[in-house]
Amino acid sequence: MSTQVGTELFGTLDDGTAVHRWTLESGGLRVAVLTYGGIVQSIETPDRDGKPGQVALGFAELAPYAADGGSYFGALVGRYANRIAGASFALDGRSHSLVANAGPHSLHGGPRSFSRVVWEARPVEDGVELHRVSPDGEEGFPGRLDVRVTYTVSAGDALRIAYRARTDAPTVVNLTNHTYLNLGGDGSGSAEGHLLRLAASRYTPADDTGIPLSGEPAEVGGTRLDFRTARVVGRPYDHNFVLDGGVTQAPRTVAELYDPVSGRALELATTEPGLQLYTADHLDGSLTGTSGAPYGPVAGLALETQHFPDSPHRPDYPTTVLRPGETYRSESVYTFSTRPRNH
Repeated sequence: MSTQVGTELFGTLDDGTAVHRWTLESGGLRVAVLTYGGIVQSIETPDRDGKPGQVALGFAELAPYAADGGSYFGALVGRYANRIAGASFALDGRSHSLVANAGPHSLHGGPRSFSRVVWEARPVEDGVELHRVSPDGEEGFPGRLDVRVTYTVSAGDALRIAYRARTDAPTVVNLTNHTYLNLGGDGSGSAEGHLLRLAASRYTPADDTGIPLSGEPAEVGGTRLDFRTARVVGRPYDHNFVLDGGVTQAPRTVAELYDPVSGRALELATTEPGLQLYTADHLDGSLTGTSGAPYGPVAGLALETQHFPDSPHRPDYPTTVLRPGETYRSESVYTFSTRPRNH
């Protein structure tokens, strides 16, 4: 079954820049992607009774995305997803100062993240490719970084996000997508009753600002972080899990999420070594989603496939360094399905 790809004007920023929405549809899956921030604005997929529902948190209009600087709904995050301690790092003997936006730290690439700019877009087979050149020195990061991110929807109800980047100077790169999922449907209430399984035997303990502590990753066994067999998510979580298998050439399944009420299920595969589970406990009802219902704590769950936080300061972690002549590659696949009642 071929994928239907369409585009339309979604809105205009205050400076007059047009933002378009690309719609990708195949089988029972329909995904909308914005050129603003590379945002996954919606994911529509049927429940066990065949009724379509929007399962990604997001806004119906452009203005709330432009005004919201801290929730990253559906966003393409970079240059560096998660945190870099002290908003600085050294590479090849040179120190680089970044823009701090989470206390003293850099979070998700700084205040002018990839999530807050408009990307060029062109159609590709089964989807859309977004392209942007991040200039040398943007938010303090070295090197001119040429980034291409492809969103495709294929038979089998799978959304694939493939990231590629090249640089003209040594730099660090760590890209992810920050979609919050509620398999019960947008506006259905808390997602803390979802069942989650993670292929992760370890995690990186962190301080109260989210910076990993020194030492080896800790075992999840005997803790509330043990999702090796499916368990109810609950709250709160904002933790980086060390995925079994490390960095891989091809995506392998690392997570399964299931909502017993709707019957919707998600299988997540990635090439990345880490996954940040964030239960969106900062949401306080002041933001309203596409359904018209306010977003409270755990209105959705973010499963952010990425390298580990603060890797530029941790030579013991998988490297995030990218050099001229190399290509940064990362890929994650989100496959949606349903399960029968009493599964």
